[in-house]
Amino acid sequence: MKTTINYLSIASLAVVLAAVGSVSVFAQKPVLHHRPVVKKKIIHPVKPAEPLYSVATGTIIRARMNNTISSKSARVGDTFTVTVTEPIYASTGAVVAPIGSTMTGRVDTVTPAAKGGKVGQIDAHFIRLTLPNGRSRTINGSLTDLTQGKTTSDNEGTASGKNMGHRKVVFIGGGAAGGAILGGAFGGPKGALIGGLLGAGGGFLGDKLLKGEEAEVRSGTEFGVYLNQAISLPKFAEVTGPINP
Repeated sequence: MKTTINYLSIASLAVVLAAVGSVSVFAQKPVLHHRPVVKKKIIHPVKPAEPLYSVATGTIIRARMNNTISSKSARVGDTFTVTVTEPIYASTGAVVAPIGSTMTGRVDTVTPAAKGGKVGQIDAHFIRLTLPNGRSRTINGSLTDLTQGKTTSDNEGTASGKNMGHRKVVFIGGGAAGGAILGGAFGGPKGALIGGLLGAGGGFLGDKLLKGEEAEVRSGTEFGVYLNQAISLPKFAEVTGPINP
């Protein structure tokens, strides 16, 4: 009888241990092994750099005034625009800026007309060239005239100052119908008066001696912009996609 009980006890214990073991096995979480993800490097094609063409120092760009400015109302720092009237060519002959490009000018000094025949003066320089395709470049340009004998023009229409010289000029009162002309900056009111009288045909009218004429640069006035520093631009092309100035 005792032997039978012992066998039953051992059998019961074995069943209990087996049950506990199976519970432990099911209670364990399976271990998942993930493969490492390899990120592929995306290589973007590199666009070749655009070749640049140089426009030399001393090049004179022909331009036409888009705004009207006057020595009576203009202020130092005012800006205005002009339109390029002939293509700008690089030294290689490539067109880098077509007709219709614009330049931004900035007023440097303003002297209103005053009693004693002192005519008005406006001095300005040019700071930016913008092409019809949206590209633009900073420039350093100053006023000059297009009088025959002071500039030469090659077979492509690009004007250059003779012997790389440049006469400093400003807008002065005394032009036709009270407008403005380009005159040499002789220095001082007396010099401006001389320039103004010469521009008016040398007439010594009494009312002009009382007060000089204002320098009014009207829309449509044509003159030259002298490049004080060379610039580099790609060959001009119309752009239809994103623009990288």
